[in-house]
Amino acid sequence: MTYATHEGAKRHGSLLTVDAKTKTRNAAETRFRIYGIIAILAGLSFLVILAFSIIRSGLPAFSANMVEVELTLTPEQYADAEAQLFKTRAYEQVFNAAFTSELQERGLDTEFDAESIQRIIGNTGATLRSFYRANEDMLGQPVTFNLPTASRVDGYFKGRLLRENVTDSRFLTLADLDLADELKEAGLIQSKFNWTFITGKDSSVDNPGGAGIGASVVGSFAMMLVVLFLSLPIGVAASIYLEEFAPKNRWTDLIEVNISNLAAVPSIVFGILGLAAFIQFAHLPQSAPLVGGLVLTLMTLPTIIISTRASLKSVPPSIRDAALGVGASKMQAVFHHVLPLAMPGILTGTIIGLAQALGETAPLLLIGMVGFVAREYPGGLASAFMDPNSAMPAQIYTWAARSDDAFYEKAWGGIIILMVFLLAMNILAIILRRRFERRW
Repeated sequence: MTYATHEGAKRHGSLLTVDAKTKTRNAAETRFRIYGIIAILAGLSFLVILAFSIIRSGLPAFSANMVEVELTLTPEQYADAEAQLFKTRAYEQVFNAAFTSELQERGLDTEFDAESIQRIIGNTGATLRSFYRANEDMLGQPVTFNLPTASRVDGYFKGRLLRENVTDSRFLTLADLDLADELKEAGLIQSKFNWTFITGKDSSVDNPGGAGIGASVVGSFAMMLVVLFLSLPIGVAASIYLEEFAPKNRWTDLIEVNISNLAAVPSIVFGILGLAAFIQFAHLPQSAPLVGGLVLTLMTLPTIIISTRASLKSVPPSIRDAALGVGASKMQAVFHHVLPLAMPGILTGTIIGLAQALGETAPLLLIGMVGFVAREYPGGLASAFMDPNSAMPAQIYTWAARSDDAFYEKAWGGIIILMVFLLAMNILAIILRRRFERRW
């Protein structure tokens, strides 16, 4: 076989030879790859810095310097304390006497007074009073109390408060720090895991050591239940109708455009809508998780509808045609064949929408969940939805707004707990997608 060539055709060289234009193009591609790698490394470095900052600032909230004291309160002392006008003060005096005798038995030579004990170990009277009122059967028996140190003493041991920055006041003196150091050396003050931060409730501004995020976790969980049981069926039903049954005309086009626009609306706008519709018009209780769940449902619906429609579109048309070809109705084809195949994507979109709603703070500002201090757990199932409560983002915002550095530390710790929840939900979404996803 011979190949004919045109006379006069010029040969530009071998294909294996790299000319100048190819070198320029290859250089541009190499630079683009380098730019991409730099962008990825920059993003990862910012993520590492953010994670390190959150963990470094929030981990101290999970530990607390505790004083372990064994106390035996007799029925006579209990009756005498309850009979006095200032009951909390009476319990403080009982604790001071017991703690002083224990220090003397340990041979502590430092001179101190009862006020020093109260400045080092705060709220002893309220703690003892609450315990023995709820457990009168423990009167006359030795009880071991693990009492947190005052926020300033705790900050001193954690490095938030430096000795050179301390001036003698009614809250703390340099002599108190000397006594605290001796108690630390004697093993009476120990750093322990702070379960109160995870299981406790919020406290007043003068008791940051007793503040916890447990009640706010319950409020967030109640809101997420409302969002799940409302947004999932409504969003899936709307998506199925728009994608499978609705006629393609200008009205459905208008609805689709509005759904896409609602997904980009700032979340605080939904808070204003919830304030007007659910509180001012429907007269639902302010700061209730039910109202917060309804507001977050409105915010989450566009995300779920868009992700559900994308999942339905990903199912090949041949599935629908095959079902219709063997005699199935339109509804049977959708619910028996299309919907099960699209369910992994639907669940993934729902979980991502719930994770987005879990971290929202702006809508909760408008319905009053930030202004409410969650100091008690709900009394039952109905009260978990209808009684005023807080949520994790709102609680974190409240702590960050307070002036005490101990509350600021609690806010960072709350961010860690919130990030753990968000990370768990996103991991669940990835597992569901990997487990049930089908590639066509």
